[in-house]
Amino acid sequence: MANTLENWLRAAPLPLPEARILLQHCTGLSRAQLLTRGRDALDGENEAALSALVQRRLAGEPMAYIVGVREFYGRTFIVNDAVLIPRPETEHLVEATLARLPPQGRLWDLGTGSGAVAVTVALERPDAHVRASDISADALAVAARNAASLGAKLEFAQGSWFAVDRPSETQVYDVVVSNPPYIEAGDVHLQQGDLRFEPQQALTDFSDGLSCLRALAEGAPHVLKAGGWLLLEHGYNQGEAARALLVQHDFVEVATLPDLAGLDRITLGRKPA
Repeated sequence: MANTLENWLRAAPLPLPEARILLQHCTGLSRAQLLTRGRDALDGENEAALSALVQRRLAGEPMAYIVGVREFYGRTFIVNDAVLIPRPETEHLVEATLARLPPQGRLWDLGTGSGAVAVTVALERPDAHVRASDISADALAVAARNAASLGAKLEFAQGSWFAVDRPSETQVYDVVVSNPPYIEAGDVHLQQGDLRFEPQQALTDFSDGLSCLRALAEGAPHVLKAGGWLLLEHGYNQGEAARALLVQHDFVEVATLPDLAGLDRITLGRKPA
């Protein structure tokens, strides 16, 4: 006798919300449809597919990679194991960026990954010129897919920080923003939870956790306009170090913004006018 949708949900060895997401992913049904059609038969093909997905989740693989999407700033972004999974904390980076981007402003998002920041800013501010770059061609491909699926207009470039294949003129950007690799090499969190499955080169600088922040603080003044802003997301314990880096490179109005948990999350500074 064929299994039913509601019976599969009850028997799945996962928390109910996760089991429901996987069932919706495989069947294409909405949550409301799962409720009204719970006694429908689950066909063998979907049941086999669900079994494989459940095993991936039981092995610890993030739900975002299994279903291929993650919500960010109210929109659905495509993700895979070439990019970090967008996190709610990074929405603060978007908000801080939007608050400092002038009309018809120019923004460069370095290390864009899935494009979550750049695409969101481009959609929220269609008057702006937005550039997104990454060292990873695979990450840029994901960002380009997100831009296309969400209808955002962006310029893409590939390379390591400011050394990209489509060089910029100097002193043309109003805002430079980045959520770079900032986890210190050997940090135990790299071997825990979702981080085990995410691209290590996007998580850690394989050094003291500050080398990418140093490169960004050093390079940003060359591409920023006078009065332009640099905004950097970083670890909860790196606010003091990030502020010191910006001061060292002559930024003014340097400050650190907390996330919703009250932890240091974004450090910003302004190039002197």
